[in-house]
Amino acid sequence: MEEREFLALADAELAQLEAALEQLQDAGAADFDFELKPGGIIEISCEDDSKIIVNRHAAAREIWVAARSGGFHFKPPAEAGGRWTNTRDGEDLATALTRCLSAQTGVALRLDW
Repeated sequence: MEEREFLALADAELAQLEAALEQLQDAGAADFDFELKPGGIIEISCEDDSKIIVNRHAAAREIWVAARSGGFHFKPPAEAGGRWTNTRDGEDLATALTRCLSAQTGVALRLDW
């Protein structure tokens, strides 16, 4: 996959994540904040001062997640409309982030995109 193609796919996925986080905030589901940073990075700050960092990693052609529970790498979908999946266990990005954010906020949440 060309870098340009990867960046377009990763940026589209991060934009969907951003919209899902905004929906959770608007619903008042949990107390967290997030910030978009240059270079395809989303930093989620939880009330207990913990963070979840989601970023695109162009060299590896993956989206990486760093959370209290560990670090995770997600590969792009094999076909259009598919899900980004964990390189270790196949869990999709939305499910993994739901699990991590729920654990770090102490509130059962559902990120959906």
